[in-house]
Amino acid sequence: MSSSTKTVAAIVAIIGWAALILQLYLILVNRTASIPETLFRYFGFFTILTNLLVAVSLTVVCRKGITANGHYLTRPKTLTATAVYITVVGLIYNLILRFQWAPEGLAKLVDELLHSVVPVLFIFFWLKFVPKQSIQWKNILPWLVYPLLYLGYTLLRGIFVNWYPYPFINVAAIGYSKALVNSAMVTVAFVVVALLFVGITKWMSKKNSSN
Repeated sequence: MSSSTKTVAAIVAIIGWAALILQLYLILVNRTASIPETLFRYFGFFTILTNLLVAVSLTVVCRKGITANGHYLTRPKTLTATAVYITVVGLIYNLILRFQWAPEGLAKLVDELLHSVVPVLFIFFWLKFVPKQSIQWKNILPWLVYPLLYLGYTLLRGIFVNWYPYPFINVAAIGYSKALVNSAMVTVAFVVVALLFVGITKWMSKKNSSN
């Protein structure tokens, strides 16, 4: 693994870990529920889980590099899936959710790190350092397992605790019909972004082979 790969991976991982820790601190300090429930809610956000995936993956990359048959989190297919997930995090927040609240101070900093800085940096890392020869169209379907499981778990848990992390799946406020329609639209967004990433790999591979 080149030193530049390790350096960029380390920088993005450090930023990711810092943002996650600061967000955990903020949610605990400002909690409106018990500490166990607050922790469940913290890990109930797709943003948190996906930024955690980014931070852990890049931490492992720093130690083991990027190899096709190495650690699962450092394989090009897994890193590409992670790029899809964190891209959707950034898109949904900046296109839909950003205008629904106005954080200030440390909360605003953390908000930008989780939803803008880390997504952009990870996309850059993927474009620059992740080998793309093994990425295929058929990989898209397995990549959907994580977001679909998340949506299913969130809707199911909401039945028992009456808490939903995002307004577009808040059944208590908008009802099941609209929540399911919104979930379907989010799933379509994942598919479109995944198609885009695979398309980029095909274009880059073709471009490199012609040079």
